[in-house]
Amino acid sequence: MHKNPDDQKLAELLRQSKTIAVVGLSDDPAKASNQVAQYLQSQGYEIVPVNPNATTVLGRKAHASLLDVEEPVDIVDVFRRSEQIPEVVDQVLQMRQKPKAVWIQLGIVNNEQCKRIEEAGIMAIQDSCIKVEHNRLLEQ
Repeated sequence: MHKNPDDQKLAELLRQSKTIAVVGLSDDPAKASNQVAQYLQSQGYEIVPVNPNATTVLGRKAHASLLDVEEPVDIVDVFRRSEQIPEVVDQVLQMRQKPKAVWIQLGIVNNEQCKRIEEAGIMAIQDSCIKVEHNRLLEQ
């Protein structure tokens, strides 16, 4: 059973990170992925949209997959259904420059994939909203 990092490690990760790739980032402002990415952008993070069905999101060029992202990414924030998590993890593990963390959004649990992520030396967070945690840990 995967256990998420403690608050101190999460706060440190959020403070040290600058670029966040958002997998499944919708160009629809009503969608949670868009709202979370807007919040992160407003907090000074560079957002890298990953969505094969979009060309731009939040003023940034969208990428079809993580493998198309050329710049280094600190966090991969995942807005995909549970059954799509293995494919995303496969892409993370193939990235030239590995992220510090993979953050799987609230309501999505996949202990097996978290184990794969951690075995590659990458922090894994699941069933957690990065916006909620950022607000709770850094906006006090």
